[in-house]
Amino acid sequence: MRIFDHQSGSFFEIDGARIYCEETGDKTGHPLLLLHGGFGNVQDFNNIIPRLSRNFRVIGIDSRGHGKSTIGPTGLLTYERIEKDLEHIIKHLQLDNFSIMGFSDGGIVAYRLASHSPSKIQKIVTIGSHWEMKQDDPTREILAKVTGESWRKKFPASFDDYQRLNSDANFDRLARSIVDMWLDCDDSGYPNNRVASISCELLIVRGDDDHLLSRETVVELARRVKNSRVLNIPFAGHVAFDDQPDIFMLSFNRFFRTAG
Repeated sequence: MRIFDHQSGSFFEIDGARIYCEETGDKTGHPLLLLHGGFGNVQDFNNIIPRLSRNFRVIGIDSRGHGKSTIGPTGLLTYERIEKDLEHIIKHLQLDNFSIMGFSDGGIVAYRLASHSPSKIQKIVTIGSHWEMKQDDPTREILAKVTGESWRKKFPASFDDYQRLNSDANFDRLARSIVDMWLDCDDSGYPNNRVASISCELLIVRGDDDHLLSRETVVELARRVKNSRVLNIPFAGHVAFDDQPDIFMLSFNRFFRTAG
């Protein structure tokens, strides 16, 4: 099966931005939306795409400002803004029943969407995703220190991908916008207590060595969401689906009751 290559997709014009979307897998299969994390793009999932493609119509979206997607005239990002972009694409693709797999920021957007528009979502898998960000959460201090320069030094490949893909590349602007989104405590940010209204089945995945998402946060989320399960993967960090793909896919397939 074809992995994401940023060559065969298309753009959606949404409120001044061009949002990139690419599909692979079984066109007759159940639609599975893939939402990546901060500074990432759809190709971050390529390690597991061959396995996902066997049973799903896989739909990858570069979030506003990321990958091939432009950020728009305001240069601002919020989880609410990305959620609205996602709603637009879902409506355009006429998806009446679908599931979502979201990593980090992508999972936060999935929580928001499921809290507001639960009826069409069958199942959600999130990896390393906060549902709230309290003022005293130690993660805030880590996130607040991120700059364009610090990210370039630590993750040069991520920077190179962005520069290569984005037609409106301005990495320092993107970094500032992402950090503002991470630290947003308004209604445009994390879903917070609204997660209690999530009614679809939810698989909450965390790498046991994830320094950004605590076990306690995940357990509290599972307590609030009725139809939820927790997968804490040993010997994995924040990108648990990539660090331990076999363990992740075993539980993913059990969750969706698929083979392979």
